[in-house]
Amino acid sequence: MTDTEVAPATPACPSGRTRDSRRRAWTVTALLVVFMMINFADKSILGLAAEPIRDDLGLSATQFGIANSAFFLLFSIFGAVGGLLADRIPPRWLLLGMVALWSVSQAPMALGAGVAMLFASRIVLGAAEGPAFPVAQQTALSWFPDQRRNLPSALITAGTTLGVVIAAPGLTWVVAEHGWRAAFAVVAVAGALWALVWAFAGGEGTHAVGTETDAPVAAATGSEPARGNVSYRRILGTRSWIGVTAAYFSTYWMVALVVAWLPSYLHDGLAYSTTTSANLVALLWAVNAVALLAQAGLTGWLLRRGITSRWARARVGGITLIVSAAGCLALTASHGGPLTVLLLIAGFGICGVMASIAVTTVAELAPAERRGGALGLMNGVVTTAGLIAPILVGRLVDTQGTAGYGTAVLVSGVVLLLGGLAAVTLVDADRDKHRLAR
Repeated sequence: MTDTEVAPATPACPSGRTRDSRRRAWTVTALLVVFMMINFADKSILGLAAEPIRDDLGLSATQFGIANSAFFLLFSIFGAVGGLLADRIPPRWLLLGMVALWSVSQAPMALGAGVAMLFASRIVLGAAEGPAFPVAQQTALSWFPDQRRNLPSALITAGTTLGVVIAAPGLTWVVAEHGWRAAFAVVAVAGALWALVWAFAGGEGTHAVGTETDAPVAAATGSEPARGNVSYRRILGTRSWIGVTAAYFSTYWMVALVVAWLPSYLHDGLAYSTTTSANLVALLWAVNAVALLAQAGLTGWLLRRGITSRWARARVGGITLIVSAAGCLALTASHGGPLTVLLLIAGFGICGVMASIAVTTVAELAPAERRGGALGLMNGVVTTAGLIAPILVGRLVDTQGTAGYGTAVLVSGVVLLLGGLAAVTLVDADRDKHRLAR
């Protein structure tokens, strides 16, 4: 049983209309899952084709790390800006414009551009993809009341993992058979096709700003949401927003490493073959998808039994991050075999659950008219991890050789531990929601 089976606490409406609304809600959610799959396939190209790109363009490890970080140069800024715009502009059109720009930005590399255009195209792609996750989440959540948001939010987040699960073997094959530039062409075409479908089938639900709010849900549960003109400053000053942002930062740190450096770490640092490395990348992302759905089920089950979101969301996520931290710290002393694979799964494969938890926590905390901005500003802070982590790893590899990968994993374990502790000790959305309502 999942949280989707909880009857919505909204006024009754004709059954036909209810069925149509639910069908549309899940259709839009499915499209947004594909949207995030394309998003992360775009991100993963450089990591999957690291060796041929470095060889063809003559890039050192540090330069390659900078190329990956270039993606995040404007990513964080535009993520925050896009979230704020989503409170003012229909997200349907923001999403359409973003995907169109994704496809355009991939074209130069597919057509033979060099190093300078590689950096430029990654900067443009980062700017276009910056608002993707918060705007996609806001759009999906607009179709569901609070108690039913765990599963759709988890599915949107799982789209990031499914994108790499498919991209890892698929784009690796494209690179091997047709060259790395063909991989850029594939994701550009995928984005263009999605935009065409979304133009006709996309939209917002009845829980969007300016339509129906979550008031009926709050009335039914006895939990009154924040009302009035609550400023972004007050939302960002809550312990819950600060704590969940710190926790999500540690998750995004790992996402940046997985996208940019995990294939190279597996191949050069742990001596796996190229094919095995690609399969392990796909496995880790697949485990992450399963973990996301398991978290959604567990959180929904706890919420239905009256457990507060402090335990059902924040502490479930925080404990998961602490387990991931232990996996990374132990991985630095591992020497291969099945134990190494298990530690890779613990360290890299389950920490992504915090992304979904962070979104639903902020959506619970912030009033509907501030939801997009609160999510976008969180995303803007969190994704600075993507700017820092790839450069740091590149520098460590250039100065320490393959031992630099071990140092990077050790640092990542510490980052995860701090994020997990922040979630466990700071986050209580119900407490801060009531404080904002005063």
